[in-house]
Amino acid sequence: MHTLLEILDPGFLLRNSVHVSLLVGFVCPLAGVYLVLRRLIFMGVALPQISSAGIAFAFSLPALGVMGHAHAGHFEGDQRMLAFLGGLGFTLAAILGLALLGRRGAGLPEGRIGTLYILSGAWSILLLVKNPTGERGLLDLLRGEIIAVSNLDLGLTLGAFSLVVLVLTVFKREFLFVSFDRDMAITLRKQVLLWDCLLFLMIGLTISIAVLTVGPLVTFGFLLIPPLVGHLVARNMHQLFIIASAVGGISSLAGFALAYHLDYPVGPTNVALLGIVYLATGLGRMLWRVLSPSPARSR
Repeated sequence: MHTLLEILDPGFLLRNSVHVSLLVGFVCPLAGVYLVLRRLIFMGVALPQISSAGIAFAFSLPALGVMGHAHAGHFEGDQRMLAFLGGLGFTLAAILGLALLGRRGAGLPEGRIGTLYILSGAWSILLLVKNPTGERGLLDLLRGEIIAVSNLDLGLTLGAFSLVVLVLTVFKREFLFVSFDRDMAITLRKQVLLWDCLLFLMIGLTISIAVLTVGPLVTFGFLLIPPLVGHLVARNMHQLFIIASAVGGISSLAGFALAYHLDYPVGPTNVALLGIVYLATGLGRMLWRVLSPSPARSR
């Protein structure tokens, strides 16, 4: 409890890191619910890695002579924005490309996603091999080091995630309709392509911002594990969104406090804690089914 009160103190040295962790914990699961509903869980693994490749491309620009060298592996101002645009551009291109190929039914979707995942990891390394400072920055992202979060990072994350939450809330009914019953939406002449593109834009924006601030590992963890936990216990879609977001937010705060107390890296601690929550929820659900009397038994 003392550690929790310490990190929640307004004067806490790492307060920006705490705030970013909470934002990622609460918002990423909201976007992740749609990946689970559309059975795109494997894409949730690949997209953070693809976004990392876009950020690596931005980190590599100084070595290519396109712009001045960054200091300490971090982008500020225009350079930071360029890294964000690189991650967002790569993510959106991947989402739209995979969705288009999936609609045409050509090839194996899992094969395409797996190939992109592998190639993104390889290119992330190759792009930075001549840029040591950029390489150190990317390694910090890969390890999930949520420590050096600047005011710029916090403001960018807050602004982008506020937009995501607003759009997902206002157009929730349309997004759920095209996600659940696409054929019916087409029959009723709904703007399916428009809603798909807007939803993919929000998912891409969420992933690119999260990867830029907390790294691909943490992004993937909060995208998918909280919605999977919610899927085990929620009785309707409203509950699913609330439970997923609550699990992500509470786990991010508890994970940060635990990592700070034990001197562990924050990102992996958060993801490990989410895994424990998922396992405990699954076991609890199985136990409940065994112990609760079924209608047939009661008769």
